[in-house]
Amino acid sequence: MQQDRSTPSRTAQATISRKAITFIFITVLLDLLGAGILVPVIPFLVGQFNQDALMVGLLALSFYAAQFLATPALGSLSDRFGRRPVLIISVLGTGISHFLFGFANSLWLLFAARLLDGITGGNISVAQAYIADASAPQDRTKNFGLIGAAFGVGFIMGPALGGWLSQISLQAPAFVAGGLSLITTAFGFFVLPESLPPARRVKGTITLKDLNPLGQVGGALQRLGLRGLLLANFAQNFAFSALQTNFVLFTFIRFGLGPAQNGSIFAYVGFVSGLMQGLITGQLARRFYERKLMAIGLAMMAFGYAGLALAPEIPMLYLALTFTAVGSGITNPTLTSLISKQVSSQEQGTVLGATQALASLALIVGPVWAGITFDKLGPSAPYWTGAVWLAIAVLFAGGARAARRVPNLNEAR
Repeated sequence: MQQDRSTPSRTAQATISRKAITFIFITVLLDLLGAGILVPVIPFLVGQFNQDALMVGLLALSFYAAQFLATPALGSLSDRFGRRPVLIISVLGTGISHFLFGFANSLWLLFAARLLDGITGGNISVAQAYIADASAPQDRTKNFGLIGAAFGVGFIMGPALGGWLSQISLQAPAFVAGGLSLITTAFGFFVLPESLPPARRVKGTITLKDLNPLGQVGGALQRLGLRGLLLANFAQNFAFSALQTNFVLFTFIRFGLGPAQNGSIFAYVGFVSGLMQGLITGQLARRFYERKLMAIGLAMMAFGYAGLALAPEIPMLYLALTFTAVGSGITNPTLTSLISKQVSSQEQGTVLGATQALASLALIVGPVWAGITFDKLGPSAPYWTGAVWLAIAVLFAGGARAARRVPNLNEAR
C-alpha cells in the first residue's frame, strides 16, 4: 500500500515526537513557572498603586479574558502558518509581558502586561496541536499527560520560587520569569522542528471569522462528536476554579490552616496530579478504553469534591484531595486526546484553541459562582456544587459519541 505523502514516516515522526515532547514540556513548564513565580507578588505590586482587593481580581480577570479572546486565534493561525512560528513568537511575547510587569510604574502598565501575557499565553492550544501532529494516535494520551505533568511541576515550584525571589525585590520574580521565557524562545528557535508541513496546512487568507473566539467555540459545539467532550471540559474547569480562588479561605475557616499549610496542600495536589499525568495515565490508556477512563476520572473528581465539602478533619481533607488529584490526572490528558482525535490535522489548532477558550471562560465565570455560593450558602458550597457540576460533566462525557474523523481538506479537493 502506498504511503500517504501527507503523513510522516514512523522514523521521522518518532524523531519529531521526541524533540516536540522535550520542547513542549519545557515550554509549558517554564510558562507555568513564570506564571507561578508572579503569584506571591501580584497583590503587593498592585498595592503600590491601588489598595483595593477588587483591583487584584480585575487584573486576574483581564488575563483570562485576553486568553479567551486570543487562544482560538493562535490555534487558527498555527493551522495556516505552522506551529513553530506561532509558538516561538507567543513565548517571546510572554517574556516581554513579564519584563513589562516588572518595569511597570503605573497601574495601567500592570494591566497592559497582563493583557499581553493573556494574549500570548494562549499558546497552550498550539502546544497541544503540536503534540497531536507529532504523536501516533495511541500515544496521544501519554504525551498530553506530559503537558499535564509540566503543569503539576510548575504549580509546585513556581510560587515557592516567586516567594524566595521576592526577598530580593518585588520586581525580581517578574524579571526571572521574563528571562525564562527568553531562554525558551531561544531553545525553540534553534532546536524545534516544524510539525505541520505546508501540504497539511489550511489554505486561503485569514478572515475575521477565523479570529472570532465566539464563532470558533460555537462552531466546535455544533459538531456532535465534539459537543459532549467540550461541555464536559467546561464543566470540570468551572468546578475546578473553586480550588484556585477560595480554597485557602475555606481551609482557614474550616480547619484554621494558614498560608504555609495551604502551600503544602497545593504542592501535594500538584505532585499527585503530575505523577498521574506524567507516568500512569498514559499506561492506563494503552489498556483501557479512553472514554471510560475519562468518565472514571470525572467521577473521581466529583467524589473528591463531595468529600471536600463534608471533610470533618484534615486527614479526610487529604483523602478527598487525593481523589480529586487522581481524577484530574486521568481526565485532562484523556479528554484532550479524545478531542484531538475527532478532527483532521488541519483543524488541530483551531479546535484545541476553542477547547482552551472554553476553559478560560470557565475560569472567568467559575470564580464568580464560587464566590457567590461561598458567601450565600456557606464555605463548603463551592465544593458540593462543584461535585454537581462534575456529575454533569460525567453525563456530558457519557453522551459524547465518536464521530467520523474529518477528512483532510486538501485531500477532499
